Amino acid sequence: MNHQPYEVGRVDISDAGERCKMLLGDLNGDGRLEMLLVQADGGIDDRYVPHQVCCLSAYDLDGTLMWQVGTPDPDAGGPGSDYPAQIADWDGDGNNEVLCIMNKQFLILDGSTGEIKKRHTLPDEHAHDCIILANLTGDQQTMDILLKDRYKTLWALDHDFNLLWKHEGNVGHFPWVYDIDGDGKDEVMAGYDMLEHDGTLLWSCQNLDDHADCIWFGDVDEDGEVEIVIGGSVTVMLDRYGNERWRYEDSIESQHIALGKFYEDRQGLQVAGLDRIFRGDEHGKDGMFMLDSKGKELWKEDRKTRGWLTIIEPVRNWDDSGLDYILAYRRGGGVLPSLINGYLQTIAEFGKEGYAVHADLCQSGREQIIIYDEHEAVIYSNVVMNVTTPISIDIKRAQLQSKRLYSSTLYPGGEVQI
Repeated sequence: MNHQPYEVGRVDISDAGERCKMLLGDLNGDGRLEMLLVQADGGIDDRYVPHQVCCLSAYDLDGTLMWQVGTPDPDAGGPGSDYPAQIADWDGDGNNEVLCIMNKQFLILDGSTGEIKKRHTLPDEHAHDCIILANLTGDQQTMDILLKDRYKTLWALDHDFNLLWKHEGNVGHFPWVYDIDGDGKDEVMAGYDMLEHDGTLLWSCQNLDDHADCIWFGDVDEDGEVEIVIGGSVTVMLDRYGNERWRYEDSIESQHIALGKFYEDRQGLQVAGLDRIFRGDEHGKDGMFMLDSKGKELWKEDRKTRGWLTIIEPVRNWDDSGLDYILAYRRGGGVLPSLINGYLQTIAEFGKEGYAVHADLCQSGREQIIIYDEHEAVIYSNVVMNVTTPISIDIKRAQLQSKRLYSSTLYPGGEVQI
């Protein structure tokens, strides 16, 4: 077991300001990913009022501040909810843009310079809780968009920002889009409601309380069909038609789940989860759990340290094992961010507290993990590498933004391809 990953880079990001969220994407087309630090507005109760962006700062892996839009605010808001910003090739030209909402306007920025290319008026003054990119119209070159308020309303717009439809319901934190019927257009899992690409309600989850904290798609039981796993009041799996296959109720609050292949010798995919056991004060505590493809509990963490704000997500291609690991961070109680295998063993511990992002930064075939705070970003890898060396001209090519990276959220959901 490698408990000491290699530190392969360290970048001073203090000029971006406090309480930033990091996005990763190839902003300048050099084949490496850059770091975009997003700062959001303060002075709001972000349990109910959605954030807007107040400053964007783009750094390359060498530590150069490429550009900055807006001015860092010492009273910026905290990451208690999503920040409305994403990196994506919005218009299909082969270059990534930065999409964000500032001053109640939807902005499209040139990724390499930060220059504003287009701006649009929001469909509603509260339609800025997060940005979800989708294909609702069937155009494979350009992207459509979903916007939402905190909990009740979803707006669907085409690439030119024409309103396609509006949905009101229990939309959860971050709806996930997926073409479940293979018609070239995305369906939308909007909280507990599955919507057709045109907004028609296909089906709804039954007997679930609260709201959907995170949503995952994948062929969990290896039957050749995609299933949907939702973490909320409980953890539940449904087939693509809305039929409930199983539910796991032995948790207080299923705040995060992570779908992956965490075992070599078990059928299908497994579901790692994070249970909020006690919320909200210095005595708060959470703990992880693991379910098999049929919803059976394999283990539950008996946590002895305090801390109730853990975020978990799966990491693939950290090493050559062929297995996924659980990236757990923001644990509190003196527990450092770490990678954990399917047997609840720590296989890598990162020597820095902070938030985490992960991706293959330099087309190496392996994922690197960045742990960052208000001052610096530290890059870790399972192998020795130099992330500051330009990619060879023979293999240099712009990195297309993956769906996971253009669906960045505080409430990680996702999909495992069949």
